[in-house]
This record gives sequence, C-alpha cells and structure tokens, in this order.
Amino acid sequence: MNYEEAKDLLAKHGQLQLLEYYGGLTEEQKSLLLDDISKINFGVVGHLNESDKTNDGGEYKCPPAKDLKDIAENRRLYEAEGLKLLKAGKVGAVLLAGGQGTRLGYDKPKGTFNIGETRTLTIFGQLMNNIKEVTDLYGGYFHLFIMTSSVNDGQTRSFFGKNGYFGYPPEKIHFYIQDTEPVCGFDGKIFLSEKHRVALAPNGNGGWYSSLVNSGLGEIISAQGIEWLNIFSVDNVLQRICDPAFIGATLLSGKACGAKVVCKTCPEEKVGVLTERDGEPCVLEYFEIPPELAEKTDRDGNLVYRYGVILNYLFNVGVLNEIYRHKLPYHVAKKAVPHIVNGVTVKPEKPNACKFETLVVDMVRYMGSCLAYEVEREIEFAPVKNKTGVDSVDTARRLLKLNGVKL
Repeated sequence: MNYEEAKDLLAKHGQLQLLEYYGGLTEEQKSLLLDDISKINFGVVGHLNESDKTNDGGEYKCPPAKDLKDIAENRRLYEAEGLKLLKAGKVGAVLLAGGQGTRLGYDKPKGTFNIGETRTLTIFGQLMNNIKEVTDLYGGYFHLFIMTSSVNDGQTRSFFGKNGYFGYPPEKIHFYIQDTEPVCGFDGKIFLSEKHRVALAPNGNGGWYSSLVNSGLGEIISAQGIEWLNIFSVDNVLQRICDPAFIGATLLSGKACGAKVVCKTCPEEKVGVLTERDGEPCVLEYFEIPPELAEKTDRDGNLVYRYGVILNYLFNVGVLNEIYRHKLPYHVAKKAVPHIVNGVTVKPEKPNACKFETLVVDMVRYMGSCLAYEVEREIEFAPVKNKTGVDSVDTARRLLKLNGVKL
C-alpha cells in the first residue's frame, strides 16, 4: 500500500488522523505505518455502540453433565476411548499464553513466572509436567499449539528453547501470534501508539482458532488428521491437558464440544456458569447472571446453576471449521490506553479507549452442543491471577503442595 492508497482508504472510513505525522517519518517508519493501515479491520469500529450483552432473554436450564459420580463409575470406559484417539493422533492442544504477568508484579510472559519456593518451577514448566503425565500414559506426543502475543512471542519462544522444550519434541510445538484489532477512542477515532504505529490490541480469547488458521498452522491440523483440540489457559497450574477421560466422555456424548467445570462454592463466585438457553449451550459470565438464577437451589439445597467453567474446552475440529468464520459478537472493553496526542505520548489514568474482543464462551454457543464435565477443584483448579488473596500465587502454591508437587 502506498501513501495515496492509504489516504483514500482512511478518508473513506473517517480515520485520516492516522497520517497526521506521516511527513516527519523516516522511510522505514512510513513503511511500517502503511503496513499497519493496510491490515486494519475498520468494520470493528462499527460495533462501538453495540450492547455487550449476548445472553439476554430465553429460557435457561442446567445442562446435562458428567458429574464426579458418573465419571468415577465410568472412568475406565471414558479413558479407553480417549486413549484410542490420542494414540491415533486425533487430538491436539492449544495453550492460550498471550498474557504478561502484570497483575503478579511481573513484566514478562506470565508462563515464565516462577511459582517454586525452594526450586525453580515456572508456570510453563508445571503445565508441561501436567502434559507429561498424559503423554507418558499413552507413550506418544500430541501437537501443542501455543498462542502468544506480539508483545511476548519472542520471549516465549526463547524461554521454551532455553529450557529444552521441557523434554517435549520441538517439532510437536508450534507458536503463533494472536490476531489484533484497532484501539479507538470513545468517538471511534483509531489511536496511534507511536507516530508510525497504529494502536492495536489482541482480539480476545475467542480469536484463538481464527488466529491459528490465519497463521498457516491450520495446515498441520488438516495434514495430521487432528479431529479434536483441547484449549486451555496459562492461568491454571493444576489443569489436566488432553485428559483421556474428558476426551472419551465428550466423544461418547455425541456433543461438539466439552467443558471442564467445577461446582461453584457460592452464588457470588466470579466464574462463568455453563447453562443451556433454548436448547443451546450458553456461558453466563458472573457479572451477567441474574441473582435469581445465581441463587436458585434444587430440593437438595444445591445450586441449580452450579457448573463454573475453568477455560479448559475440547472442540471438534470439523464443527470448528464450519463456524469459526461466523462473526462472533464483539465485547467492548473500556481501558486506559497510552497514545499519541499532539505529537507526544499521553498516559491516561482513567479509561479513554475501547478495545474489541471476542470470547471463547461465545464460540461454545456456536458449536451447538457442549458436555459439562465436572472435575474436583482441589485437584484441577489452581488459577494464578493475582499476586495475593483469592486465586493468587499463594493459593496456587498451597494447592500444588496438596497434590504432591514439590515447590
């Protein structure tokens, strides 16, 4: 794209402010800016004034689930089915690892944070240990796709390399950078992060599959005949990845996806809840669920809407390929974003900008059916979100010790 083409494009979309400093840029900087402009999804700004609420209305009910009792009774059957798929190379995994450890007071990729006490044990290291338990069980390795961000991609790749890929075959690990969307002010004007760079932000965890395909890695999934993908977040250091029983139970259920869930500790717990709405799977975020639903109990006094999702999902690739190009609803997040004003960088203390994100919970709805698969929170749910307090480094360490992990 040349200058005139960029100018015409920006004029069409009312975004000429992005060329305000063009005349004072070096040739290299001009090239970078024009490249950024050529990749902007201008249509996203049209979602600025749309409601974020995608779960309004409809009739809700608790979804059919494999609870702890059912899983205990049928584990051998579920595991046998899951192991068949793993041994046949039909299952892969996707680690969502684009975040930094900012909330932990750490300015590097979150996965490189050390949760050890008397030895070095990083979050990545613990997750790879969890994976090893499964690969040792069936004597093979599944393809692991790791989604990074433009901010932490280089550091993440380097970290895995320096750690010998934690004993995993390097040819089975594939890194890719998450796609981005432009950041704009409340008036819809797209920001510059530098005089020669458009302000961009990751497109939310709902963009994990489209980003993978856009990176070219979808060809590996196709060529290897991978039929299921287990996606999981870097946050949870106790989660079991490509769990054979989870895979087998989801396969036998005939559903297009599965979601690992834990029973909520109380109506107010800040986790999304897996429900069904008008016969379709639906995840109600903790801030969306009405109090009358959150507090509703059955005859035994248990919460009716009790299955909290932990961002560990199993997706059927065939169905994914049918639905991933659907326009997932954008959720507008209002944030304080540094940007260029009158030639200098302004760092606001209050929200001044809109970021556009898609969410994996909306993808679950598009899949059409979802199995709730209950796990014990003390064994599979130790999120590291905060430096102290709830879901913190301290609570995760306590749970790791409870499960026999040496720190």
